[in-house]
Amino acid sequence: MANEKQFPMTAAGKQKLEEELDFLKTVKRKEVVERIKIARSFGDLSENSEYDSAKEDQAFVEGRISTLESMIRNAVIINENELNKDIVRLGTTVTFVEVPDGDEESYTIVGSAEADPLEGRISNDSPIAKSMIGRTIGENVKVLTPGGEMEIKIISIT
Repeated sequence: MANEKQFPMTAAGKQKLEEELDFLKTVKRKEVVERIKIARSFGDLSENSEYDSAKEDQAFVEGRISTLESMIRNAVIINENELNKDIVRLGTTVTFVEVPDGDEESYTIVGSAEADPLEGRISNDSPIAKSMIGRTIGENVKVLTPGGEMEIKIISIT
């Protein structure tokens, strides 16, 4: 277990995972068990789609609980107050433009456990974040994306 993957995240990101874990254990798990109990009462399990569906949900919930427990156990908290804001790194918010004439975009670089691009948080494993990490304000950076290569210019780091 010493080689388990570490999950860098903010304290808020860890709190969100802990809340999801608590919900799954205290609410969702009980709901699924109740669905299984009701489906069993219908009789023959070999052709019982309600039972099959409930068992699939149970497997999903238990898998997610296991994943969350691992992520929380192996969390590495990013102290946002100690970050050097001169260099792009995990926990910083980066504003950039696509060269030559793109719109300004801003994203906070976070660990994969709390990434949510629609909320402005991208994973440090994403092509854009990987390309920007270690760079500074004013640098032009080439990014290899699944859609091809693009060039961006870092405008600010906060």
